[in-house]
Amino acid sequence: MNTIPCVNLSDFLSEDPAQKQKFVDEIGKAYEEIGFVSLKNHFLDDALVDNLYTEVKAFFDLTEDVKQGYEIEGLGGQRGYISFGKEHAKGKKEGDLKEFWHFGQEPDANANLIEEYPENVQVKELKDFNSTGMEAYKMLEKTGIYVLRALSLYLGLDEFYFDKWARNGNSILRPIHYPPITEEPKGAVRAGAHGDINLITLLMGASAGGLQVLRNDGEWIDAIPNEDELVINVGDMLERHTNNKLRSTIHRVVNPPKEQWDTPRYSIPFFMHPRSEMPLNCLEECVDADHPKAYPDITAGDFLHQRLVEIGLIKK
Repeated sequence: MNTIPCVNLSDFLSEDPAQKQKFVDEIGKAYEEIGFVSLKNHFLDDALVDNLYTEVKAFFDLTEDVKQGYEIEGLGGQRGYISFGKEHAKGKKEGDLKEFWHFGQEPDANANLIEEYPENVQVKELKDFNSTGMEAYKMLEKTGIYVLRALSLYLGLDEFYFDKWARNGNSILRPIHYPPITEEPKGAVRAGAHGDINLITLLMGASAGGLQVLRNDGEWIDAIPNEDELVINVGDMLERHTNNKLRSTIHRVVNPPKEQWDTPRYSIPFFMHPRSEMPLNCLEECVDADHPKAYPDITAGDFLHQRLVEIGLIKK
């Protein structure tokens, strides 16, 4: 396997049970073997993607003073702007060569959340920035719900098992800017090797290459979807919840060849988180004599807090 498998969401949405089962089997097998797929026929249209990239590039082109005015202390980087080099991969001290923005959940009025999410930070200089970001947020969330439904069936659960946890969940849309590299990085890369924290991550095709996935045999392979596809991978929460049946694969964003250092890179992942009270206890369906329970019980909220400390976004 020299590239990540490709699956078609229209198979799952089909009225044909055989087509639907084909999608369930394909994505489940891929997530057991490598933890990544590219997905075609999702809910984002090309115009929305183009508009979002236009808004994102315009934001990162603002002056440093303006951007830093949107960096809000005390939120652990959960909303607004996070400046260059603030985040690092777990176990690394060098900051990643990136700056980014966080859009968060705007829950339904009847969501009955046990925690209050921070409000989204409004960018005054760009009138369509926030509305475009939240439109994309909702389409990515919708896509993610259907992927989780397929995985529920693959795991032997009720199809809608994840719906109550993922709807109104603490998900994050993160536009990222990797600026041109101006000098030899001292041990730093655009994004160090890491696993994602959340249930699943949905990634729009980035503006330049660099995303690599660590295969079982220790070989790094490029993850390059077609322009109309999303890359979707398993996060640590889902790996833990499925007792390592579905794999949260280590991945990274490598620095480009030196002749391409002057090329910026933009990337927009959607980190799908559940509600904080979701128990991540190992599912009974994934525990047996050959696969004993691998993790202690924990809630999604407590697990997220642990990991934000580990990657440097919040202090203990």
